[in-house]
Amino acid sequence: MNSISPPQSTESGLKKKLKKKTKGDSAWLRPSRKRKRRIKAKGDHRCFFFLHLIASHKYNIVALGYIFRFSLSFTVALLRTGGGDVSESAVEEAQELPLCSCRMETPKSREILILADRKCMATESVDGQLTRCQSAVLKHEMMRPSNSVQLLVLCEDHRNGMVKLMCDFLTSHCNLVSCVYFCFECGTFMECQPDVSISHRFHRACASMLKGQSFCPHCGEEASKAKEVTIAKADTTSTVPTALAHGPATPGAPEGRADTTTGSSSRLAVGAEASGRADSSLSVRSAHGLDTSAIPGSSRTATLQASMGITASPTVPQGPPRETLESILVALDTEKPKKLRFHPKQLYLSAKQGELKRVLLMLVDGIDPNFKMESQNKRTPLHAAAEGGYKDICHMLVQAGANLDMCDEDQRTPLMEACENNHMETVLYLLRAGASDVEGFTCLHLAAKSGHYNIVEHLLSTGLININCQDDGGWTAMIWATEYKHVDQVKLLLSKGADISIRDKEENICLHWAAFSGSVEIAELLLNANCDLQAVNIHGDSPLHIAARENRLDCVTLFLSRGADVFLKNREGETPPDCCSHNSKAWAALQANRRERDAKNTRHSREEKILHSDIALGQESVPIPCVNSVDSEPYPDNYKYIPENCVTSPMNIDRNITHLQYCVCKEDCSASICMCGQLSLRCWYDKSGRLLPEFCHEEPPLIFECNHACSCWRTCKNRVVQNGLRTRLQLFRTSKKGWGVRALQDIPQGTFVCEYVGEIISEAEAEMRQNDAYLFSLDDKPQDLYCIDARFYGNISRFLNHMCEPNLFACRVFTTHQDLRFPHIAFFASENIKAGEELGFNYGDHFWEVKSKLFSCECGSSKCKYSAAAMASLQADSTPEDQQQPKVTALLFHLV
Repeated sequence: MNSISPPQSTESGLKKKLKKKTKGDSAWLRPSRKRKRRIKAKGDHRCFFFLHLIASHKYNIVALGYIFRFSLSFTVALLRTGGGDVSESAVEEAQELPLCSCRMETPKSREILILADRKCMATESVDGQLTRCQSAVLKHEMMRPSNSVQLLVLCEDHRNGMVKLMCDFLTSHCNLVSCVYFCFECGTFMECQPDVSISHRFHRACASMLKGQSFCPHCGEEASKAKEVTIAKADTTSTVPTALAHGPATPGAPEGRADTTTGSSSRLAVGAEASGRADSSLSVRSAHGLDTSAIPGSSRTATLQASMGITASPTVPQGPPRETLESILVALDTEKPKKLRFHPKQLYLSAKQGELKRVLLMLVDGIDPNFKMESQNKRTPLHAAAEGGYKDICHMLVQAGANLDMCDEDQRTPLMEACENNHMETVLYLLRAGASDVEGFTCLHLAAKSGHYNIVEHLLSTGLININCQDDGGWTAMIWATEYKHVDQVKLLLSKGADISIRDKEENICLHWAAFSGSVEIAELLLNANCDLQAVNIHGDSPLHIAARENRLDCVTLFLSRGADVFLKNREGETPPDCCSHNSKAWAALQANRRERDAKNTRHSREEKILHSDIALGQESVPIPCVNSVDSEPYPDNYKYIPENCVTSPMNIDRNITHLQYCVCKEDCSASICMCGQLSLRCWYDKSGRLLPEFCHEEPPLIFECNHACSCWRTCKNRVVQNGLRTRLQLFRTSKKGWGVRALQDIPQGTFVCEYVGEIISEAEAEMRQNDAYLFSLDDKPQDLYCIDARFYGNISRFLNHMCEPNLFACRVFTTHQDLRFPHIAFFASENIKAGEELGFNYGDHFWEVKSKLFSCECGSSKCKYSAAAMASLQADSTPEDQQQPKVTALLFHLV
């Protein structure tokens, strides 16, 4: 065997180096027992098992775990001297007989237990045939036959087989580097009897070797007197191919269970299909750098064979040659501190710098892979490795027990670090290993914000992430991509069905953020997708206000060309031109548009006067101007404007929160299991907040919106009426009907327009009131108990006129309470309404039965039933009894 030329050093230095021993960091590890024996043979040191394994042509791949099975320094010394003589005293002090540690237990490890699927990790060997135990795990403490193999969680049978070595128990185990299987109840193996009442069994090939002699791996007695025993074979049903029994191996695991195989390569890869759990099968990389990761979809057997160094097929390349392994040994010996002691902080720093070999050394030395770096926001080594994109290190940390979903102080997981830094391979590995996303600010938000298209596409392709999920600020992935001007991501999200009407905590939609960032290309994409150009936030700002304030000339020009209102005022009373500097280009464009519209308005109505800029006095989210182009009548002020219903006497409305039925939805209440939707028969709103086309206008069902007892977001789609007035309306003077209400914007069918607001009174109180023109019944029953009177307290709805062909219809809605006696009366558009059209609803036959003697309908419809001509025709056909004046009752408006 070729030797490695040693560096210049003295013999005493070599002795000193060989005397240094490794002591495990973990308190549960028992120090290995030494067996000092003088063996005169000096030239057979190269027969040491590890060197024999290196020189053997039988094995092409050697697991990295073998590096740490014996004294590293002693091995390197033998390599450097070519396997020649080393002083006898040094050998005597340095060499020790590796024995089992089968009676030792570790503390519980929740991560390993979960990865093992709470099933026994033992693999049983019966004459070369391997079977996997499927028994449940009762005790969670982990065990292992020696310090040189991985920790296992075991069922009761295998735990007893680990520690009970009496002759009457037919289970034994092997502990050396070449065997970590349970020889269960049958097979051929050696039996050592150090005492009449004690019997130890082990494979012949698994005996502990020291200077060419074999010893019992359990008690250390010479194996020369051990006798061979054979126990009849048991019937096995689930076997592993026999090829696995002839090479270095570790317990495998079925699909969905933890697999702790380690390969010889210093570069790792995920070698099995994503199963939701950590898969530690490693790819084999040749000396030329060829990566042979198992193809997703291939069998687990092939993956295990590849990771263990067994040539499964001619297409699998050979493992690293002896020179590669020797170079690894020399490099590890050079980098490893002489005392093999590390501070946990070094694991974090090495993971951050991508030092795979040092990470391996520290993990073997017992450093906690979940150590939190206090000075780095309590980040773990897995955070650091994921941030740097070191997939190999991530893999080693996960196999050592690193928590995939550990959050630092900023609530960021390793998966989020990999997503933010665009490490696609690391993202794929972490997802396959079982990493999950967190609620709130997710990996999708991070990737969209950072502009990592491939990661966004992959996350969406998994189907596990809600494309419209909102973080703590109410921002979606679409909003993040829009703000940071990632056009490709916006196109991708639009193609995947992202909702562009979702509002954040300040009621901004995506178009507000496009105006803020100044991305005219994204703004045009959103407008082409029917994004609402007139939407306002809690400050009353439209996208045009935002673009003007940020001096985004291109966006201002685009919005103006699409019909944005340059006269719209926010809550501060500012129009878009008022929001920008007077010497900016955006201001000049806005002023030019204002002059153009002023001229157009003057041509259409030269005498129209603006009587009030906002009759709501800022109490609504949009201003409601009042104009008069008919006569000199001033704007009406003989009432108090209120945005919500009020009471002037006790009504005993049940507002007890414990009486509310509520939903437990975590998203936007789109699922059919939403309790509030079930109360309404179904959720009747679409993602834009409009009623579905199949909603019945003639006999509308009760609508129960989500309330303050629900678990859903305040911005869920089942909250519409409670959000208040959002449509831009105007109070204007009509030629024949007094005051009326018209739309200042196009209103799609099903849109909530306004609520009938006033004073809630009882039927008895209504009978006593002289002016009954503003009464609206709260129920359709013959004997109504309560109604709304908008005579003294009301909102814009008190000015809605009657129409025989109405474009609005009323519906009973419940929001903050579910007392069926007191619904909200909400008006929705029954058809598409153009800007400038008057709004109205059908007052009902009951109203005209009372009022037809006093005035006639002036709606102008060709189907009008209560015009002067229609009423005259009706009177001509009626009898004298029918023409008697009907009794005037207080309850007038009804749901029709």
